[in-house]
Amino acid sequence: MMKYELIIVGALETNCYLVYSPESHGCIIIDPGAEPEKIFPVIAELELKPVLIVNTHGHVDHIGANRDMKDHYSIPLCLHAADQPLLEQAQQSELSIFLGAKESPPADRFLKDGEEIAVGRSRLRVIHTPGHSPGSISLHGGGYLFSGDTLFCEGVGRTDLPGGSWKDLEQSIRTRILVLAEDTVVLPGHGPLTTIGREKTSNPFLT
Repeated sequence: MMKYELIIVGALETNCYLVYSPESHGCIIIDPGAEPEKIFPVIAELELKPVLIVNTHGHVDHIGANRDMKDHYSIPLCLHAADQPLLEQAQQSELSIFLGAKESPPADRFLKDGEEIAVGRSRLRVIHTPGHSPGSISLHGGGYLFSGDTLFCEGVGRTDLPGGSWKDLEQSIRTRILVLAEDTVVLPGHGPLTTIGREKTSNPFLT
């Protein structure tokens, strides 16, 4: 069974997740958005061995500590190819300056829909869920869905940023996420966890 640790980082309270195998201690760092000084001690305390950095999308509040993680652990950075331009554009934004985000290195590997990422003996399947951004992805496995900024507890990702699309977001959620088992635990990019079943019945954007 895979496990996860949540670390809330940055001014926008981004959920950074450490997803790991309790046997091998191999670890995937999902969305290191800021404050590496908060992430490093948790990895050390749990004696984890980071093997991969994954961005669910390329917005600055999810990538701000990419460089720190990559420099410290010398591991690959991955995201969907459609969001690589966002890594490059983020550094010129006023929000990036406000958040103190460091320039992100380019992705070492582009994730594709349907591929699987190993977490010890478990697997996370990449689900391309565009709408919040063109390259937004969710990661599904072990009874969990790491949904990035696509689906929140009683909310959905904004679509008014460049590359956003309400049509694409709604289609992604209805055809790629809500079809998962209702007891799937949804771990979003901001805010509290939820379940697929709860969002089917109580999310005001989807009912």
